[in-house]
Amino acid sequence: MASNTLCGITVLDLSSYLAGPFGATLLGDLGADVIKIESHTGDMMRHYPSTLAGESRAYIGANRNKRGMVINLKTPQGLEVFYRLVKSADVVIHNFRPGVADRLLIDYARLAELNPKLLYCSLTGFGQSGPMAGNPGFDQVLQSLSGISSAQGALAGEPQIVWGSVVDYYSAALLAMAVCGALYEREKTGRGQQIDASLLRSALAMQSGRMVWADNEARQVERDLKGGRLAGIHPTKEGHIYLQAPTQAFWVSLCELTGLSDLADDPRYDSMKKRKDCEEELLPRLRSALMTRTALEWERLFDSHVPSAAVRSIEDMFDHPQVVEQKIVTHHQHPELGGYRAMTAPVLMDAGKSDLPDRRAPLLGEHTDEILSTYGLTAQEIQALRALQAVQ
Repeated sequence: MASNTLCGITVLDLSSYLAGPFGATLLGDLGADVIKIESHTGDMMRHYPSTLAGESRAYIGANRNKRGMVINLKTPQGLEVFYRLVKSADVVIHNFRPGVADRLLIDYARLAELNPKLLYCSLTGFGQSGPMAGNPGFDQVLQSLSGISSAQGALAGEPQIVWGSVVDYYSAALLAMAVCGALYEREKTGRGQQIDASLLRSALAMQSGRMVWADNEARQVERDLKGGRLAGIHPTKEGHIYLQAPTQAFWVSLCELTGLSDLADDPRYDSMKKRKDCEEELLPRLRSALMTRTALEWERLFDSHVPSAAVRSIEDMFDHPQVVEQKIVTHHQHPELGGYRAMTAPVLMDAGKSDLPDRRAPLLGEHTDEILSTYGLTAQEIQALRALQAVQ
């Protein structure tokens, strides 16, 4: 756990898939007590195909630092249990489509009556209004809608998906940011509020550089920040390396280290714009020079002199010396998976720094009894709720 900054804050996480759950996880990373509330069928991400035996890799990765319980909100008894938690909670997060929370009787107006200081965060695909408000929203749907797929596939000549659920994870970061901002606002005013986040807003926000259109500007213009083909991934003697030299100092270092010293101070190439204009003659020379060493050898040679990185797989990150030194990976024991490694602590904060270890992702309903007992329910009452299928 990176911090206990939000220690004392209780988050009820009703969300499923990736964006909502990981947003709640980020709050858990800051020390909040995040209670993941699932139906008896569980978070849909649990059921996604995975090469892990008995569990989804994406679910495990997106749901650390939470306690898990099962409540059937479609039963009167389950709903009353949820209301009981809401009365002393600080944050509720869900990603139901517009109208679903109303049908479940857990809309903001209803919960705010129980707890006026509640922060109620709803994450939807397209927002609460408009012609697409009721449509199902998923990461790749928003990539295709918002221009990300089109831009990603520009060189290939056909649209391509950016794998890794980038819209989901960016939405999670914005959600956590909004909740932290709302907590600060509540400190000043004593009032709760409703937070409306959407994948659509996130998909466009992460393209803020592209989302600028000057008056009278043509439709088809270059909207990406590109310094030319010299900045990019290049083949080497073994493997590929990414490099860029946006400043003159970096350009001089690149030329000297690759044996192209004659280009370093040539006035024809002394700016990024000039180098881009001359890339047809520069690119073959650079690529020829790069073929004399492996990608890892170039990375070590460039070091801090040229912005660069050998192209690696995600598996290489688990034991990368920088990742190890920064303690970004931690080890967990899982009742079904056994031992596994996963990332931790996306940010570090000096104030409220915590040495508590990460909590692994919970099993379905793993902490139901523990949580309900802290809210004053006896073992007999919990058993009665189970018999009514209100909890699990």
